[in-house]
Amino acid sequence: MPAWWPWRWPPGRDPSPAAPDDAATADGATELLRRVRAIELRARRLVDDLFLGEYHAVFRGRGIEFDELRPYVVGDDVRSIDWKSYARTGEPLVRRYREDRDLTVLFAVDVSASQEAGAAEQSKASLAAELCAVFSLAAIRNHDRAGLLLFASKPERYLRPAGGSIHVLRLVREVLSAQPETRGTDLGAALEYLTGVQRRRATLFIISDFLTEGYARALRAASRRFDIIAVRIREPLDEELPPAGLVRLADAEGGSVYEVDSDDPAVREAYAARVHELDAERERLFGELGIDEIAIESGEDYVRALLAFFRRRARAVA
Repeated sequence: MPAWWPWRWPPGRDPSPAAPDDAATADGATELLRRVRAIELRARRLVDDLFLGEYHAVFRGRGIEFDELRPYVVGDDVRSIDWKSYARTGEPLVRRYREDRDLTVLFAVDVSASQEAGAAEQSKASLAAELCAVFSLAAIRNHDRAGLLLFASKPERYLRPAGGSIHVLRLVREVLSAQPETRGTDLGAALEYLTGVQRRRATLFIISDFLTEGYARALRAASRRFDIIAVRIREPLDEELPPAGLVRLADAEGGSVYEVDSDDPAVREAYAARVHELDAERERLFGELGIDEIAIESGEDYVRALLAFFRRRARAVA
């Protein structure tokens, strides 16, 4: 599905700016750092205030492991008494366990040209970076590890899972500063790559507009290795062509340019029908594989959507 640019570029989003000089490059680096820090601060507030407990309750460890023996006190479950120790010492001791989390969280982020295309004030790419920050910070706070794959027509950049707050900043920076060698979208290739490099089971967040096809086989294979959550980021122009008269549309990924009459109901219906066709196939596939989806629209507050997701997952694991 081509991702369309309007015939005029939104302010500050021209895809072909002039080559920067050294001063512009330095200014760009400073602005990138500012954006990374701003996203990290917002994510930190959201995680601390809303998502940390929800994350821990939903994404549990692989099991529990023995921690220690402590003296029995009134009110303890008698089933937790270690009877072998009692027979040896004559003192009732209770076995305590701790959760063996050892979780790995991966982010497969679509950085194809369609993620910068559109008319919304906040690009889908910028929103993807913010969501990565929220989820990865929650993971790090729970002593889990987070990794990242950027993909377009091919896997573009892979960061192995690691922990620590510095690693979270690196993930955000990589998404914001992505300069992929390709422009198209091949989700299947990204999933095949992750299945090859990540041998252990992991939680996988796929962040994309999902305006693509041909990934069903790879998704089925990946779902046997990963607990997959799809984060679908869209903006209004992705799903509906507004009536604006005769307009020139450019395919952000393929480069083709078309002139269409957007006032023609047949044109707008055909545009929406193609998106509906892709969505219907994706929903059928996700339902078959038990993949949860979070739907987020650029420009809207995503907190409600994330809280709804955590509550759905909490009911499922209860």
